[in-house]
Amino acid sequence: MPVVHKSAIKRARQSKKRHTRNHAILHRTKTVVKKFKSALQEKGAEAAQPLLQEAASALHKAVTKGALHRNTASRRISQLSNQFNAFKAK
Repeated sequence: MPVVHKSAIKRARQSKKRHTRNHAILHRTKTVVKKFKSALQEKGAEAAQPLLQEAASALHKAVTKGALHRNTASRRISQLSNQFNAFKAK
């Protein structure tokens, strides 16, 4: 039987725990972004404005919790803002 080190067992346990937490956080951000995009297309800019703020907030929280890199979150927020402004300009 192979020798399994205590540290390997601990790292596997930590990795599983982090994966579960990060997956939940990222799933929430993806859901909020999808809601924003669908509201922008179907209901218009007025209905999408609060969802844009909610999406930005969710992305910032993901950065704070370590699930997302800050540059990635900034890029996604910028893209969402550009989509919103382009739609509003039409």
